[in-house]
Amino acid sequence: MTIRPIEHSVKAYESWLRKQLGGETVGADLEEKHTRMADSPFAFLRATYWRWAERILSVCDKLEGAPTVLAIGDIHLENFGTWRDEEGRLVWGINDFDEAAEMPYALDLVRLATSAILAGSAQGTSVSEICKKVVEGYEAGIAEPQPFVLDQDHRWLRNLVGVSEAERADFWNKMTPKRSSSAGAKRYVEALAAAMPAADSKMIIWRRRAGLGSLGRPRWVALSTWRGGPVVREAKAIVPSSWTYVHGPRTATTHCEKLASGGYRSPDPWYRVIKNIVVRRLSPNNRKIELKHEPEQLLAPRMLRAMGYEVANIHLGATGDAAAILRDLKKRKSRWLRGAAIAAADMVREDHRAWKVGQER
Repeated sequence: MTIRPIEHSVKAYESWLRKQLGGETVGADLEEKHTRMADSPFAFLRATYWRWAERILSVCDKLEGAPTVLAIGDIHLENFGTWRDEEGRLVWGINDFDEAAEMPYALDLVRLATSAILAGSAQGTSVSEICKKVVEGYEAGIAEPQPFVLDQDHRWLRNLVGVSEAERADFWNKMTPKRSSSAGAKRYVEALAAAMPAADSKMIIWRRRAGLGSLGRPRWVALSTWRGGPVVREAKAIVPSSWTYVHGPRTATTHCEKLASGGYRSPDPWYRVIKNIVVRRLSPNNRKIELKHEPEQLLAPRMLRAMGYEVANIHLGATGDAAAILRDLKKRKSRWLRGAAIAAADMVREDHRAWKVGQER
């Protein structure tokens, strides 16, 4: 398979994205994305899942025959966060499934380890330790899958994701816009209204820029008041996974809700898909750890192990066959993930360099 230059790849993908969204792409957000893609290999990885889908099987061809699961696809260090489940318990886990698709299970492990390698290069984190902990956690999760409910267990993680008063104030400051503007957002307004806890809620609505991989897709936020306090909902456009854009089938549907509510999850009851729009609750308790603020926490051995474990929860909660996955893992050499992740990281660095040079012209 001939790999086209990154500039051509970007143009082709964004043309496909516009068609999927009926021309709704946000130009200013795409420009922001292009700029941030040049920031670092880690940022490039986050922003360009379709490029990963184009190249990864040519770099890691020995993984193509691994058992197929409904996988996360765009997994990386910052794709984890917290929410409150139906019982009000604090839960930690993967919180973005926009690129979910059927693919070899091993690719999620490779991408997670690759993201840690790219992020850890500035932290001096050992590649061998990264891969060891990801596989160790994954194998433990395959053996005994269960969600990360933090109210009693996982004290170290509960302490880490606790929200300070300053962080709580910062959240509500960001969620208090100066004006409401929902021009051209009829279907998003309808989705936001349907997700509010009360019918006919009065809403302040505005466009939001967030994330990196989904920049360019319309994203709207609504603020309302319910029973004495503010509530916030977000609506974001989704399209079929970039994996299906590259590998087919071209008629693929989205799988966000299926993975989010899998058998080994304690899901956010306000996460739902309404007519190709993902709607979710935003609150100070919906928090993720960001690399720029706490790199040592994201790259800690026990965090990497927990991430690997959560990937297993996702795989088995949907379509994964535990026995088949374990047989495949046992057949692989002990350092298989290390070799695959190093090759993948080199692939991402190569594309990042080419993109950065092109942006500097």
